[in-house]
Amino acid sequence: MIDLVSLGYLGLFISSFLAATILPFSSEIVLAGLLLKGWNPYYLVFIATLGNVLGSLTNYALGKWGGTIIVKRFLKVSDKELQRSSNVFNKYGVFSLLFAWVPVIGDPITIVSGIAKTNIFLFSFLVSIGKLARYILVAGIFSK
Repeated sequence: MIDLVSLGYLGLFISSFLAATILPFSSEIVLAGLLLKGWNPYYLVFIATLGNVLGSLTNYALGKWGGTIIVKRFLKVSDKELQRSSNVFNKYGVFSLLFAWVPVIGDPITIVSGIAKTNIFLFSFLVSIGKLARYILVAGIFSK
């Protein structure tokens, strides 16, 4: 397996993008590794947020243009995960996107948002706020 920490900013971008998709991945480990090596926390937070938001936009696009059939068949999102995320999205509306970073429900919420055809600018804004806040917190914990 590729050591994403050794790839620096590119490794962080890749891990952040993949972590925002339905794939089980953790960008926080790569971010923490780079922070502990003394890399610039501002650049790292920016790159991690950018990659993670672009990954969420990919989920949004899959939901919007692929619908539930594509999401269930190819992404292997279970009915239970999709229903749980739909319930959260329906209960809290677009503001649930602030929690798109939360494991288990976050990625499906971005897919449900695409299925619901949420305004792309509002989607991007809310997802970015939540993901940025999470990476700032991680950077605050692991910065030298």
